[in-house]
Amino acid sequence: MVNLKDYGYNEIEIVPEGLTPGRIIEFRRDQYLVVTEYGEIYAVLKGSFVYDALVRADLPCVGDFVLIKYNESGVSLITKLLPRFSKFSRADGSGHGYAHIKANREQIVAVNFDYVFIITSLNRDFRVSRILRYLTLTRGNGGKPVVILTKADLVDDFSKQVKEVNEAAPDVPVYAVSNFTGFGLEALDEYLQPGKTIVFLGMSGVGKSSLLNSLAQEDIMEVRETRHEDDSKGRHTTTHRQLLMLPSGAMIIDTPGMREIGIIDADEGISEGFSDVEDLFTQCRFNDCRHQSEPGCAVQEALRSGELLPYRWEQYQKQKKENSYTENRGAYLKDRTTWHKSVTKEYRANNKKR
Repeated sequence: MVNLKDYGYNEIEIVPEGLTPGRIIEFRRDQYLVVTEYGEIYAVLKGSFVYDALVRADLPCVGDFVLIKYNESGVSLITKLLPRFSKFSRADGSGHGYAHIKANREQIVAVNFDYVFIITSLNRDFRVSRILRYLTLTRGNGGKPVVILTKADLVDDFSKQVKEVNEAAPDVPVYAVSNFTGFGLEALDEYLQPGKTIVFLGMSGVGKSSLLNSLAQEDIMEVRETRHEDDSKGRHTTTHRQLLMLPSGAMIIDTPGMREIGIIDADEGISEGFSDVEDLFTQCRFNDCRHQSEPGCAVQEALRSGELLPYRWEQYQKQKKENSYTENRGAYLKDRTTWHKSVTKEYRANNKKR
């Protein structure tokens, strides 16, 4: 029998009789692959579970711990979603496939992880601004971020890129590695501990699948070559989310490459990542300073003196603006969905009386 504690499970609540806990390790076409004490089983959502969900975030995803009504001769039923201790989300406007769950503001990418490996390559894909966006979404949602710069064997000197990341995010560890030569991989061992879960985040073609194969010490993921090194645009290798166990006992949640990273619910993450910027606000002469041309503006003074880099101020403003937009739109869409469900319930109740 499988010991679910090896998969990071903690008995956070009493399991009702007739149910068993499990962890979702893969999701495809409305069917989940779940590891339980009975091994790996297939399960679907109980009908009431789907009906009660208002937004996509209410539905289980890879990494979630759930309670299941086990069916030894067929597909089991997922009856409850257990509390999450960490979550990575991005703004998204697509639906889920269920009629009443329409476009909403949040798409959960991964849950219940201890570390976030933000992976980018040391070729033309390298963008500090993109790394900062990942960091903003990671902070405040549990899990410790780690920046991994891949393809170190393709550049003569990566010290400049490492320095740029260190300056932009001085509190985050940065590692340059090569999946081809094995350079730098041993430094990641401190994160690959039994029972720990790591989520891989990054764009297509940055080497996530190659890194996973290197850490697993076998080719468990298909690897496709980057189309051309001069444009650095890779192809999607991972097409769906899945959780994989490494020989060390650590688990990896591999995610499809994301070309867009929409910021959402990121006030805490922005404040943590740009604390130096927000500290300046308290030093302005006026409480309602807009940080433009007002006299006594600490932000403008810091920009003039070089204490605050224009790049950081620009990134802060961009992220705050985007987060505000997605929050306002998300509140509207959630209210509309709630109203639609209440009207549907009332309509059904009235029809039963007739």
